[in-house]
Amino acid sequence: MSHVVAEKHALKHWWIHFTRHYPARLAIGVFAGSALFFTFLLSLPFATVSRAPARFTTALFTAVSALCITGLTVVDTATFWSFFGQVVILVAVMLGGLGIITAAAIMGLTVSRHLGLTQRMLMASETKSQGLGGVRSLIRIIVITSLVCEALVALVLLPRMLFLHDNPARALWYSIFLGVSAFNNAGFVPMPEGLTPYVSDWLVCVPLMLGVIIGSLGFPVIKTLRVAQKNHLGIWRRWSLHAKLTIVGSLALLVIGFVAFLALEYHDPNTLAPLNFHTKILASLFAAVMPRSGGFTTLPAGGYTPAMRLTSEVLMFIGGGSAGTGGGIKITTLLVLLLAIRAEARGDRDVEAFHRRIPTAAVRVAIAVFAGGLTIVLVATALLLWLTNTTLDLALFEVISAFATCGLEGGLSAKLNVPGRILIILLMFIGRAGSMTFGAALAFRDRQRVIRYPEERPLIG
Repeated sequence: MSHVVAEKHALKHWWIHFTRHYPARLAIGVFAGSALFFTFLLSLPFATVSRAPARFTTALFTAVSALCITGLTVVDTATFWSFFGQVVILVAVMLGGLGIITAAAIMGLTVSRHLGLTQRMLMASETKSQGLGGVRSLIRIIVITSLVCEALVALVLLPRMLFLHDNPARALWYSIFLGVSAFNNAGFVPMPEGLTPYVSDWLVCVPLMLGVIIGSLGFPVIKTLRVAQKNHLGIWRRWSLHAKLTIVGSLALLVIGFVAFLALEYHDPNTLAPLNFHTKILASLFAAVMPRSGGFTTLPAGGYTPAMRLTSEVLMFIGGGSAGTGGGIKITTLLVLLLAIRAEARGDRDVEAFHRRIPTAAVRVAIAVFAGGLTIVLVATALLLWLTNTTLDLALFEVISAFATCGLEGGLSAKLNVPGRILIILLMFIGRAGSMTFGAALAFRDRQRVIRYPEERPLIG
């Protein structure tokens, strides 16, 4: 008996040591283990409508897409997966929305009863928390905010779903599924007809848009807004720089996307042309919000004009706010780069925004994230063209949608061969888990050197 107790104590000691000193490895391990677990569940016979086990690549693709809150599918969610299968997908979406690092931190906290310094630093980096002391409260805010927002979207959708569907149980399930999928920017839809029939339905589209926008802002911004409202500090100048950049950037991208879609698709017979003016406005708003990483579509993305496809690709690559359910390189990354370009063009010594100076280290991280993301997209597009018999526009759209964990369907996912599916699976993995770990690693990589070489400036441009 004492031998067993000693082994349990040693195992617990090893686990506590691992969670404290190797949080990034823990996060990747949690993600990989979760992906395999959900793949196993989706491979069970009763996970499909036909009661025949799904192919391994199909189950793996769906599990990773749900866990990465992407929404890309190789089979129809409503008609291929049974109710059990859809529940598995929904649970994976909720876990993915909480975040890989957050999930790892919760596990570590459960075992060790507290977060170690290294783990707090990684959590603070991934969630962009100001200071290490607020990490525990931020975890609590993440969980509570997620559940509350998902429930609110579901409750708002429920009356409309009850009106549209005769079966109350089905209407309730559709509301819950869409509420979770919207806030987590997942893009999975449980209805066989999809969202196309609701293109003119404001009572369905508006709650979905609000859920996607709130989720994509990021939990640090939500925390800032909550604290400001609670303490009556709603004055703009008291908000954090991160919150200001995220909100301003989000509004700018929303306006740009709306104007671009309305202008470029107004006369397109595949999208806006058959609709009346009010429906065109709603459809354009919906289409402007979804590249933020929402992934829902009321109009087929495969029918976009080439100009709009390129615009959507740019919006998807940018994505949402940091430490949220959105994907992409993040809005603040883009804005920091633009501010650095402006400062260089004006000859300013510092990069500034809203009467705050942005550290050089933050600019360097933004450059690294942008360049790394762009490199991954270009290399993956070339590989997809090599592995499959497809065109450049379809391959690029699919790659960016996977890497940015957006999930907008360009019409290629269901046609991919096995190597193509594996490539997209890896892209979704990198886009969700890898980007967070990579960003945290860059934030911590600050070497102090005793000897510095002489400075010499090369010619640029």
